Amino acid sequence: MVRRVRQPLLVLALAAAALSACSIGQKPQRPAWRTQAENACLAERRVAPSEYIALAPEVDGPGICGLTKPFKVTALQGGAVAFNATATLDCSMVAELDRWLADTVQPAAQARFGQQIVQINSMGSYACRGMNNQRWTQLSEHAFGNALDIGGFVLADGREITLVRDWWRGDAQTRAFLMDVHRGSCGHFSTVLAPGSNAFHYNHIHVDLAMHGRSGRSICKPEPQETLPPPDASPLIAQRRAPPPGAEEETDNDTTGKPPLAAFEGPGVGARDGLGPLAGPEAYAPPPSAPLPPRRDGIGQLIDERDVTSSIRRRGRL
Repeated sequence: MVRRVRQPLLVLALAAAALSACSIGQKPQRPAWRTQAENACLAERRVAPSEYIALAPEVDGPGICGLTKPFKVTALQGGAVAFNATATLDCSMVAELDRWLADTVQPAAQARFGQQIVQINSMGSYACRGMNNQRWTQLSEHAFGNALDIGGFVLADGREITLVRDWWRGDAQTRAFLMDVHRGSCGHFSTVLAPGSNAFHYNHIHVDLAMHGRSGRSICKPEPQETLPPPDASPLIAQRRAPPPGAEEETDNDTTGKPPLAAFEGPGVGARDGLGPLAGPEAYAPPPSAPLPPRRDGIGQLIDERDVTSSIRRRGRL
């Protein structure tokens, strides 16, 4: 009886050992959809190789890390927007980053600063590592060249915008620019993690094209914020908006130069400084008038206004 019980167990053990022996030396395989996505992107010619975007040899491992057809990228937008360091990315990320620059970043920079972005300061592209650089966690999209960490931007005039400094402490228009970029990023990428999303992203925006299940859901953190439109400094636009001669110009301001009270009412609505805390009406009080320059008589002598007023009063004119 004992022999009959042990014999099936021995057979199972031998079968398991045989399967284990067959798997020895076999390398784990990347999910098939990743290679399929790379090949489809190339077939659709979504990325055009150039002196700034070069097709590189396959990155194979360790483990399932790597890319079948990686690109080495030094600049996007035909060379107009450089990277501070060469980025290794898959085809889909290169194509989407180029669209993101054209649709989101450059319009926001032009509106807020009147100039273009000329450089992206990257903090990482391809890297075979776990999420948030943690061991024993799920592999990051960085492990497949399907993600980019953005630490900041450089404007055409050389001004540098950094996430670690300007997300929380930048001036009004700089913070509004970063919020505009964050909000627009959520329409281009399936994952967007900015400062405030967790402790690991305090100094950069992470963007990737991960496949979040069959539903195709997206992750965008923190909750995108609406910002006030940038100030309109164009004299041509001002002329186009000017009323015809003799017409009364419509305005939403009263004669004191302060915004109407409605601007400070309603949930999430207020006279913001472009992004930051709500500013009370006193913040919009017009600056004090500068003192009038002293008057002079016909021969250049200073005139004491008090003497003039006293003289007029004596003549009965005041």
